[in-house]
Amino acid sequence: MTVQEIQPNELAKLEADGQSIELIDVRTPVEYEGVHAQGAKNYPLDRLNTKAIMDARNGSSNQPLYVICQMGGRSRKACEKFIADGFPHVVNVAGGTLLWESQGLPVVKGEKQVMAMDRQVRIAAGGLVLFGVMLAAFLPTMWIGLAIAGFIGAGLVFSGVTDTCGMAAGLAIMPWNHVSSGEC
Repeated sequence: MTVQEIQPNELAKLEADGQSIELIDVRTPVEYEGVHAQGAKNYPLDRLNTKAIMDARNGSSNQPLYVICQMGGRSRKACEKFIADGFPHVVNVAGGTLLWESQGLPVVKGEKQVMAMDRQVRIAAGGLVLFGVMLAAFLPTMWIGLAIAGFIGAGLVFSGVTDTCGMAAGLAIMPWNHVSSGEC
């Protein structure tokens, strides 16, 4: 089964027309805390319990559940997980929170602004490659630096081929990616 998608402005129109909308945001709690679509509830992808979410919907499991993230990739993965677990009534919000906000739709902004996970991954990967190249250039045991750069390159290729990201999973557990209250 393929994942259904909806544009943010189309979803907002459904709500404006009186349709009851249930929207979940699958980003990390700190990303959610920084900015999220008004009315979205946070259920981080790395802790997503599809059955618990559907059970909590009080009998509305036949109504669509709309899923949003930063740009649409993680929400698509979440939709695929719902579908695989037997819950087909899920819809990915295309373009995510970035498109939602750029279309002037209502958002809630927190005091703590955080760097998006994809930016964190690019900075970490680039920094590690740069570190490896610097080691290779300035140390007599240049193979160590080249091995670091090669390992990161292989990880990026694997990430692209499998559409997963181990570095993002690792960065998600870092303290700067958690809210202090511990609530989602």
